[in-house]
Amino acid sequence: MEAFQAALLSDGVGLFPADTVYGLAADAESARGVERLYELKGRPPVKPAAVMFFDPDAVLDLARDLGPRTREALARLLPGPVTLIVPNPERRYPLACGPVPERLGIRVPGLPEPLAALLAIRRPILQSSANPSGGPDPRRLADVDPEIRAGVDAELDGGELPGTASTVVDLVRYEQAGEFEVLREGAVAAEELAELL
Repeated sequence: MEAFQAALLSDGVGLFPADTVYGLAADAESARGVERLYELKGRPPVKPAAVMFFDPDAVLDLARDLGPRTREALARLLPGPVTLIVPNPERRYPLACGPVPERLGIRVPGLPEPLAALLAIRRPILQSSANPSGGPDPRRLADVDPEIRAGVDAELDGGELPGTASTVVDLVRYEQAGEFEVLREGAVAAEELAELL
């Protein structure tokens, strides 16, 4: 765990288990770290990525920029296997936003007990699944592309994961209109989201 944290603090890229699939992580405010993560994946740098907070309390500062209805939605859905697209009026974490800085994807995984040590990482992390862009999502460390594993600075083994990526939900219009859109169905079914929202 110390090597993983040290890598993120020194413009590095880490490989880690989330509550869904294995992911790549870089400090969300490290231009070099984010550049390396995108290079490892073969992902175009204009494509947005999510900012992950391991500790649910660490997302509270960001949530202050949101309206009460959206904050309540975050409280109902996080932590969990969802990525939420929310308004970003302060244009925070521009390295994660791609060409639309007024929108930000956020993720707070529900970590099982063996991964609870990740809660000590309070920095915002730019994260993406640990696969070549467009490739299958890895559910075991051994499933991660060998070139990606060779290119990271530290890795954590969390055993076998569920293997279904997070559900991506657009909440940008939720505050004013109560509208949401499932952009990618994944670990949480659209019907379940509709009940929660």
